[in-house]
Amino acid sequence: MVRRVAVVGAGVSGLAATKCCLEEGLEPTCFEQSENVGGLWHYTDRAEEGRASIYRTVFTNSCKEMMCYSDFPFPDDHPNYMHNARLQHYICKYAEHFDLLRHIRFKTLVTKVKKRPDFSVTGQWEVVTWRDGKEETAVFDAVMVCSGHHVYPNLPLAEFPGIQKFKGCYFHSREYKEPEKFRGKKVLVIGLGNSGCDIAVELSTVASQVYLSSRSGSWVMSRVWDNGYPWDMLVITRFRTWLGNILPRAISDWLYVRGMNRFFKHENFGLMPLDRTSRKEPVFNDDLPSRIACGVVVMKPNVKEFRETSVLFQDGTVQDDVDVVVFATGYSYSYPFMEDDSIIKCRDNQVTLYKGILPPRLEKPTMAVIGLVQSLGPIIPTADLQCRWAVKVFQGRWLGKCWVKGYFLTTLQTDYITYMDELASAIGVKPNVLKLLLTDPQLALKVVFGPCSPYQFRLVGPGKWSGARKAILTQWDRTLQ
Repeated sequence: MVRRVAVVGAGVSGLAATKCCLEEGLEPTCFEQSENVGGLWHYTDRAEEGRASIYRTVFTNSCKEMMCYSDFPFPDDHPNYMHNARLQHYICKYAEHFDLLRHIRFKTLVTKVKKRPDFSVTGQWEVVTWRDGKEETAVFDAVMVCSGHHVYPNLPLAEFPGIQKFKGCYFHSREYKEPEKFRGKKVLVIGLGNSGCDIAVELSTVASQVYLSSRSGSWVMSRVWDNGYPWDMLVITRFRTWLGNILPRAISDWLYVRGMNRFFKHENFGLMPLDRTSRKEPVFNDDLPSRIACGVVVMKPNVKEFRETSVLFQDGTVQDDVDVVVFATGYSYSYPFMEDDSIIKCRDNQVTLYKGILPPRLEKPTMAVIGLVQSLGPIIPTADLQCRWAVKVFQGRWLGKCWVKGYFLTTLQTDYITYMDELASAIGVKPNVLKLLLTDPQLALKVVFGPCSPYQFRLVGPGKWSGARKAILTQWDRTLQ
């Protein structure tokens, strides 16, 4: 039987894992290499080795009603989208409210996780840690890997001929903190993800010119959607998901492209994705279209070659006198503490996991990887539900023959509501819409046509929260406030 659980990392996933273990009567020990909770959201003035790093002005892309822990809403007076400092405060409050801090060992680095010799029988792991200059080893019945995937920068310099002779400065976006030192410079930002767009927009207020290079384009969405409401409260609904699943693919694709182009035509701004109907995660940036329209950000195709002071692009254009290059080229999945790197196997920066959680090559399902799944939905409630599912698996309450026959998700992209419902169904916490229509029609309509907020997964079953119904019925009031 699983009793002692090691949790690697005290970010939003690690805290959810620790709480879920406690709720099921397990004994979690959470190892965190920094001195604080929050992981990615714990801002520091410089990028630290082995830790996620954000810039000073990062705001959330999901609104407060959609991204909260499912039994811990944000305070009513909080804005819909939050600065990283305010989100970090909320995360700390969550840890205090559920008394999680006493289970966390801060300033403790996990250096090795390996199977015990009798793993095939016991499913136990040996966890080696480093703290205060001393190494310690402990045995755990299960491990929850919550170390995130914004730690190890992907800097593909081999794909950019001539970068060695470039005389300007270049660095990965994880090193970027604030714009002032780039005042008056010509800056090239490579990468059309959230970080690349944010940095390009912010630099455009001080730089003499910003160029934003994209290999394949991307859909750009605004946080503020129809009638000024948060995008995700209007887009992420059960009804829309159901409609998308029953419509013919051609009609679904047409509606998707039309929806993405509703505020501005991407083609006119040099942003149109090469694969128009790709459902890959869009970029959220309220200011990029206006920055392009004002000429302070200029869109460019992929870089063909770097020269000493200039850059040649794939379309044959050359940009002279470039001072700085920011590589916003994402991150690599890496688990340096895993002694056997075939357990969580990374290939082409993708990881294959059962249900996006369990490594497939284990005789005993006693390891869970939390928070790697990416969808058009918020990470906190996703990680929370993953943890609830994983803990049930550890206890042997659900899995059976599915472990052999089930599907393995190559992590990156999945549909949010479909994925959440699948996990929720397995552990008995998915809301029964037909039953609700008969017993509580007011709530049923909110569940089907309203935002699929995290509270829906606390209405019934294990972990049921008495405040879930009220939270759903009052979510728009808090949004307006």
